[in-house]
Amino acid sequence: MSGIGSRLRQERERLGLSQKAFGEIGGVEPNAQGKYESGERAPKADYLSRVAERGADVLYILTGTPTPTLLDNLSQVEEKVLVSYRILHKEDQDAIRRLTVSLAELYLPIQAKGRQDPNDT
Repeated sequence: MSGIGSRLRQERERLGLSQKAFGEIGGVEPNAQGKYESGERAPKADYLSRVAERGADVLYILTGTPTPTLLDNLSQVEEKVLVSYRILHKEDQDAIRRLTVSLAELYLPIQAKGRQDPNDT
């Protein structure tokens, strides 16, 4: 497996998501997600747009070249979180990553049902 499919799988794994959860984000069934990752099918633009909104690097998926991280685009809160994260021991970073992935996966079904975003309140 190489090309878009393998890079798509890498991005899903980087985000710590299952095929099912990632497929839900993209609006496809788990079997379609598997076919994308195996290279049997190519994802459409609307799918790529939705996974990009959840943190997938679509430039990397399509071209193999990661999108440069522009620190200018981080809010002050995001920058503080990132700086704090980077000074932690690896084990603590792993725990933080697992926690945020778990919280995001819990949030997916709520968002899919069209409930209000907690940030909008």
